[in-house]
Amino acid sequence: KSGLDPGGAWHAWGMACLKAGNLNSAREKFNRCLKPPMDLNQLNHGSRLVQDVVQYLESTVKPVLITDDDYFATLRELEATLRTRSLSLEMMCEGKIQHNSYYQECLFYLHSYGTNLAIISFYMRHDCMREALLHLLNKESPSEVFIEGIFIPSYENGKLHMLENLLETIDPGLESWGVYLIAACKYLQRKNYYHILYELQQFMKDHVRAAMTCIRFFTHGAKSYTELGGKQTWLLKIKDHLKVYLQEVSRSSGRKKMAFTFRKKMSATDVSRHINTVDLQMEVTKFLHQCESSGASQMTDSSLPTLFGNNNMKMDVACKVILEGKNIEEGFGIAFRVLQDFQLEATEVYSKVAKQLVKQQKYSEIRQLLKCVNESGVAAKNDGDNIILNCLNEFKNIPAEDLDNLIQDMDSDENKIQAYMMCKKLRSAYLVSVRQEKARAVQLVQHVQQLAESSGDDVVKAICAQWL
Repeated sequence: KSGLDPGGAWHAWGMACLKAGNLNSAREKFNRCLKPPMDLNQLNHGSRLVQDVVQYLESTVKPVLITDDDYFATLRELEATLRTRSLSLEMMCEGKIQHNSYYQECLFYLHSYGTNLAIISFYMRHDCMREALLHLLNKESPSEVFIEGIFIPSYENGKLHMLENLLETIDPGLESWGVYLIAACKYLQRKNYYHILYELQQFMKDHVRAAMTCIRFFTHGAKSYTELGGKQTWLLKIKDHLKVYLQEVSRSSGRKKMAFTFRKKMSATDVSRHINTVDLQMEVTKFLHQCESSGASQMTDSSLPTLFGNNNMKMDVACKVILEGKNIEEGFGIAFRVLQDFQLEATEVYSKVAKQLVKQQKYSEIRQLLKCVNESGVAAKNDGDNIILNCLNEFKNIPAEDLDNLIQDMDSDENKIQAYMMCKKLRSAYLVSVRQEKARAVQLVQHVQQLAESSGDDVVKAICAQWL
């Protein structure tokens, strides 16, 4: 008559029937006020009303084991024991309650009015992980339901191995679980739970991704190569994963189709290239670790470059190796292999090293660097000259004697003249210019004359004018 919503009344009536133990009558009353969710895969446990019903039913089914002390139980406790003991016989063995009427009643309400997440969470609460997994598969629920309902509770309660065993029992190839496992990996990566991630990747036999996680373990948080020296076991693990992957690829290449659809794939050439990178990184780590231990290390970079970064970082590694040895020659061989293997811009690296040496005022070592570059066998004709020109471009205050030595080490007269002009050594530029072939000499001397005029060097200007 008053037009009020009767839902609340039906729900209260249903709850009263439940409490009285009249399950059929309760179903009938709840049918009037409970509705199934629009989307079974929504990430919640359904309506509050359904949750109340399930909560009450679950609280009624408590396993009670009678011990000798129960002789002293109060009358009320004894009554409760008698009332629930018949309901929970099966629960006492194996911790399962599948055959219990209240358990079945919970499932009736969950299947009729609950979400997939609510059903799966119920199974998980009652240690029925297998049923939770089968429900997930049968309903083809999205991966969010797996993460929320099964995966998070499993690792939080230390049951990850149990989950892995069940996944394998239900599908030994793990193919049905591919989408869910990849989603779990992404979730762990977002959360920075790399140890659980690595364990899961090993279970999935996803060797390429496991190797990538090992790279993170090796590089993350290290502030020096001494620290990296202590983490070299991760490099060995990367190699192991990649080798196992290669074996699996070669074994399955004979078969018609590759079974590993969800595992990360990589061509054999790429894998071999990565193994080579790991070997080279081991050599670099060993070398730089020794340098740091012996106190030869000069550079104090905030970031620690490794060969697992981009090309700029790899170039930093090459520079670091050349600069941190006892002398230039000691690290040059390893750095040269880094440049060759990754096809890096060698001149850029050598110029960077040379500039660093100028900063450290190690002018004789620049000459040693040029010697190593020329003897490497792959240097272009003007590489050495360009390294010196790049240095002079940046540093105008190199001591006169060292400057002369560097410029005299240059191969091409043209480059020597350019270097002298850059350093305002116009007399020296004039002396080299006049030795050139007549037509070119005239152009060069004219250029020197112009520079002398603009810089107010009357002596050189007069000499040039006289020669011309």
